[in-house]
Amino acid sequence: MKLPIVAYGDPVLKKKALDIDEDYAELEALIGNMFETMYAANGVGLAAPQVGLPIRLFIVDASPFAEDQPDLKEFKKVFINANIIDEDGKKWEFNEGCLSIPDIRENVTRHENVLINYYDEHWVNHEEKFNGLAARVIQHEYDHIEGKLFTDRINPLRKTMLKGKLDAISKGTITVDYKMKFPLAKKGR
Repeated sequence: MKLPIVAYGDPVLKKKALDIDEDYAELEALIGNMFETMYAANGVGLAAPQVGLPIRLFIVDASPFAEDQPDLKEFKKVFINANIIDEDGKKWEFNEGCLSIPDIRENVTRHENVLINYYDEHWVNHEEKFNGLAARVIQHEYDHIEGKLFTDRINPLRKTMLKGKLDAISKGTITVDYKMKFPLAKKGR
């Protein structure tokens, strides 16, 4: 089932998400619905706060980047209760977007490598290091469970220049081709 993606301005996107346990209700269905939602919106990652749930869960499928980084051809993962242990390596800039902030893309600087501890969908604990585009997608989605958006990482002047577009997203006065929930949308629209 495709879930509505929460738009910029919704308070859930600014909250630090909470850990869950193995008994979290219908977790398997939620993960499946999140993948379906992400694919329908042509995304490469989706965090639970983006579908209105303040929990430490995000999914990634970086296979669309396989042309630039062939080892990502089968890179599809679920991250539960993730914690970044370390970010290192050269910082590099990349043009990022976000399903909660449609039609806005900005250059964001992040570390080349990330070491992260997480549980997968089978509750197996992992501590892994990722690099390049895989690390970037993970860092972007991890920010969501920490209550941060990519717009929090751009130059404040640039963010000010985007204010009108960000307000339009919050109000729902934009057109998107996937289901969204707008925090400031007028009822009856």
